[in-house]
Amino acid sequence: MKQPSEKPELLYLEDLRVGQRFISREFRMDAAGIKAFAAEFDPQPFHLDEAAAGDSFFHGLAASGWHTAAVTMRLIVESVPLAGGLVGLGGVLAWSKPTRPGDVLHVESEILELKPSRTKPDRGAATVRIVTLNQSGDQAQVFTAKILAFSRVSGGAIAKNAKHE
Repeated sequence: MKQPSEKPELLYLEDLRVGQRFISREFRMDAAGIKAFAAEFDPQPFHLDEAAAGDSFFHGLAASGWHTAAVTMRLIVESVPLAGGLVGLGGVLAWSKPTRPGDVLHVESEILELKPSRTKPDRGAATVRIVTLNQSGDQAQVFTAKILAFSRVSGGAIAKNAKHE
């Protein structure tokens, strides 16, 4: 995958607002990548072989949901530049539609809730709805995640040694 040429400015808890949206670049899925991911992490026939996939529930080659999730993670890391990184605190994940060879995915993320910590002034949590869409605008995956967000007060330095609340 190509790295973005410019690093976006890092965002702290104070920079975030409910309703704020982030849109990623696009990523094209191909059959070779789908099969390679599946061979290593999810070796089921409908992810590995077109003929077997044609006779399956999916009626054709489909990426592993975990492959879609991994691509989504890459796109989130590139498009949601939180200081201290994207540290997950949990979430709910749903796959709405199979990802197919030739699908061009992008991610749209929206801040749903911000909650400063009651006990640790250097951090808080952001609840983010992360939707992975294909080239037709169909939802392939929806992930509602709770993500650690560091306060500017911490200067990001605490992020290296932070423990979950």
